[in-house]
Amino acid sequence: MEAARQYNVHEAKTHFSRILEQVATGEEIVISKAGEPVAKVVPLRPKVKRTGRGSLQGQIHIREDFDDLPDDIADAFGMR
Repeated sequence: MEAARQYNVHEAKTHFSRILEQVATGEEIVISKAGEPVAKVVPLRPKVKRTGRGSLQGQIHIREDFDDLPDDIADAFGMR
């Protein structure tokens, strides 16, 4: 695994646009103050593409007895 690039606060302020370009390509950037890392700039996760309602129709099957509790659990909850 490649180490994250590191910038001090002054460099980060001066080269902020460049840092954002690097992060946009997947790099992680560490910002340091007085030689100590204080922040990490990381890329956001991509948005999940939704295919819409009903996209799993026919792929998921719910059994008829799905809502039926086993006797011992029903007893524990006072449902019998």
